[in-house]
Amino acid sequence: MEYKMLVLLLFVILSLVLAGCLVILLRSYLRLTSRNKSLRESVENLGALNDRLRMDRHDYLNHLQIVYGLMELEEYDEMNAYLRKVYKELLKTGKAIKTSKPAINALLAAKMSECEEKGIEFLVEVKSDLKDIGIEDWELCKVLSNLVDNAVRATGECDREEKVVRVNITETEKEYMFEVEDNGPKIPDEIKELIFRKGFTTKKGEGHGMGLAIVSRIVSDNRGRLELATDEQKTVFTVLFEKGG
Repeated sequence: MEYKMLVLLLFVILSLVLAGCLVILLRSYLRLTSRNKSLRESVENLGALNDRLRMDRHDYLNHLQIVYGLMELEEYDEMNAYLRKVYKELLKTGKAIKTSKPAINALLAAKMSECEEKGIEFLVEVKSDLKDIGIEDWELCKVLSNLVDNAVRATGECDREEKVVRVNITETEKEYMFEVEDNGPKIPDEIKELIFRKGFTTKKGEGHGMGLAIVSRIVSDNRGRLELATDEQKTVFTVLFEKGG
């Protein structure tokens, strides 16, 4: 009888150990799957950025020829107007390529193109090269991507004539700071704490309610802080990571 009980106990222990191993393997598989998806998106964004830079370089000579022609014709007002337009377009791409992280640069360029297609002004201000930031590039891309997507959806819900999404990347002596701002509607006070919960959404249908939960999880896993400020004029999500973390 004692022998049977011992065998049963060993069987239960082995079953629990096996179940624990399966759970760990499943979590690792899901994490790797998520990472591979993010890496594929980063590669696609890098390809798109490379294509855009090649097009800009190809058009550069054409722009010079047009400017030279306008100058020869002494159409100085037209030349100045043309140069302002060209400079503005080139500046958009240049502003997005200021960090030491190619994946982040490519992501910002991709989001800029997406906003242009939707008639949303996308402003980028980069004051840090992020060289020594501790978080993995692919996880930081997920944070920024979800925050920008959330801001784009918010501006789509407002009736303002000018729709604006702004991304500020900077650092202090102690922290790296990422701000994603939009001029969409104010987030109601009663749901400010709920929007970071997995599955919470004010939208109908599947696929909603995950973005901000993903952001919250990644920030927490990397010992960062996530802050929200919202009023009738703008909503700002701020992510902070301590240096040396």
